[in-house]
Amino acid sequence: AVIKQRGSLERACRALVDELEWEIAQVDPRKTIQMGSFRINPDGSQSVVEVPYARSEAHLTELLERVCEKMKEYGEKADPATHRKTYVRVVSHDGTKMDLSGVKIDGDVAASLKFACESIAEEYEDELVELLSHEADHVKDRLCSKRTDLCDHALHLRHDEL
Repeated sequence: AVIKQRGSLERACRALVDELEWEIAQVDPRKTIQMGSFRINPDGSQSVVEVPYARSEAHLTELLERVCEKMKEYGEKADPATHRKTYVRVVSHDGTKMDLSGVKIDGDVAASLKFACESIAEEYEDELVELLSHEADHVKDRLCSKRTDLCDHALHLRHDEL
């Protein structure tokens, strides 16, 4: 059961990063947020700068608080050749019809994915913010396999802890 759960955590992490990256891409690049100190300096100026809102710490923190709700829009699909399972969207972002052949859609899948998503978002919030704020390449690979050691961590959990 532990090995199965290890794969499940990595798949949940990848679904989480997919959703975060999609949400970030939806933000108007002209939208900014003020950062810095609002105190008045001795010369009468303020140390406030405007930075892009997308990928700002405030934006990413807000996303992390609500992104796991999107996991109810996912199902589980097994690759016919390898039998390797992945989580896939069952509701498209833009309303286009999707091929759902071979996709298992049920409340248990959605509930366990949401739980795993929330656990990852909470435990690895700093790493998620750090990687996503810098538009890092290969975020899914860096975060979901190497960076967080999700696989190693899961090996030490009993099934009833997940």
